[in-house]
Amino acid sequence: MAKVIVWSSLKFHTGGESNLEIEAVNVKDLLARLGETYPGLQPQLKRGVSVSVDGIIFRDGWLTPLNPDSEVILLPKMQGG
Repeated sequence: MAKVIVWSSLKFHTGGESNLEIEAVNVKDLLARLGETYPGLQPQLKRGVSVSVDGIIFRDGWLTPLNPDSEVILLPKMQGG
């Protein structure tokens, strides 16, 4: 299962946990499963998030594959500028 770290303001919606484990094949699947498991996260996920997978930040890498030992960090959506 991928290890998922959420930023502090989202912990309210995960029962106070910032470190989660979710089984998913890619980032899109992971975000869908997070929303199913933690419905309070859905509004933020719909607004958008940036995702770091094993240290590489993706803005639109929804089909990025995940390994069972991947570390995924949810970040506030990064805006270009």
